[in-house]
Amino acid sequence: MYQSNGIKRTDLLSSYSTKSMLRKYSYCGLLLFIIFLLLPITPSAKTLVIGENQKIKSIRAALELSSDGDTLIVTAGFYNEGTLLITKSILLIGMNEPVISGNNKYEIIKVKADNVVIRGFIFKDAGINFIYENAAVKLESVRNCTVEMNKFINNFFGIYLSKSSFCRIIDNDLTAFQKRETYSGNGIHLWQCREMFIKGNKINGHRDGIYFEFVKKSKIKENRSRKNIRYGLHFMFSDSCDYSDNYFDGNGAGVAVMFTKNVRMFNNLFQNNWGGAAYGLLLKDISDSRIFNNKFTKNSCAVYYEGCSRVLTEKNQFIENGWGIRLMANSMNNKFLLNNFIGNTFDVTTNNTRNYNFFEGNYWSEYKGYDLDKDGIGDIPFRPVKYFSLISEKVRPSLILIRSLFTELINLAENIFPTLTPSGLTDDKPKMKRIL
Repeated sequence: MYQSNGIKRTDLLSSYSTKSMLRKYSYCGLLLFIIFLLLPITPSAKTLVIGENQKIKSIRAALELSSDGDTLIVTAGFYNEGTLLITKSILLIGMNEPVISGNNKYEIIKVKADNVVIRGFIFKDAGINFIYENAAVKLESVRNCTVEMNKFINNFFGIYLSKSSFCRIIDNDLTAFQKRETYSGNGIHLWQCREMFIKGNKINGHRDGIYFEFVKKSKIKENRSRKNIRYGLHFMFSDSCDYSDNYFDGNGAGVAVMFTKNVRMFNNLFQNNWGGAAYGLLLKDISDSRIFNNKFTKNSCAVYYEGCSRVLTEKNQFIENGWGIRLMANSMNNKFLLNNFIGNTFDVTTNNTRNYNFFEGNYWSEYKGYDLDKDGIGDIPFRPVKYFSLISEKVRPSLILIRSLFTELINLAENIFPTLTPSGLTDDKPKMKRIL
């Protein structure tokens, strides 16, 4: 669209018919209007097409020819052009999935302009570099950029954002193949960012699937992070973020949330995170947060709490885990409400004989109490911490005895005459039926 002095010609023409203009304006006014239309005009954004059979053969050449607002359409093909630098607000669109390679040496695309859109490419083989942390797509100090519907294959880092805000990372597929953590970067990496939107991405084979550090007020939604070497999600010092409807499966150590406050994690699935140091969800130094409506199934430990305070854990499903909850002595003033604990080896364990947390209204498949008044609540409190769990927390090799008759006997004795398990760690209103 052409403009003159900021006014669109089509807007003027559509607003007035010729007859209405003649009635409204004097001859002098109409003459001035005609002169106004004949003034020099500035061209609108243009579209550049790149490809082997096009006038412009390389993406680099098109970037040099482009201006703010232009659209660059890259046709199918293989492009190996070193590191491409985007310094203008453009749309970079791939048609039929063109491949852009880093040749196992270079960073592929670096963005240093606001309002850039990158869509429809296959990025592969961004080179390993521990100093510059090479990425397939790196965005530095930008706003309102979008990276969506791309495939990332065998890159050191996939998508890397630093000191940026209001960006969207949507519906990308990121796959890497390194076997060692020290030679692998993260799938989606954010550092010192705010108000970001990460949705619908599939990440596997990286060091951490999604990594946040010093990120504020961001949303991570509907991502699938599977079989990453370390964590499916790892974030630190990242306050006031929401994590919802994500799927974390088979990652080396599960998900880690550290040194953070005002976090909400809900409607996520954590499963198949097995290993001596593996967790569905590891919480360390977390405060004033809420964990709700999640499902934890078949993890070595569903949720580990260390140094946590004022965390509300409610309406979650803890099913067939080694440990449902491991609650360290330095975690205080946390609440556990309306959760289901079903088929876990240990529903709750701690390393202290005192309790500074609150359990109420949970369902425990291990509960053997009764409900004489038929109100759906057990008439006697439930003590979820088994004596053997205290022993195993302090002497881990004792787990070899977990299925022995000796273990059953000491747990039974402690249940009848509790003296060593935390006296205050009880659910005084255990549910008789599973909470839906």
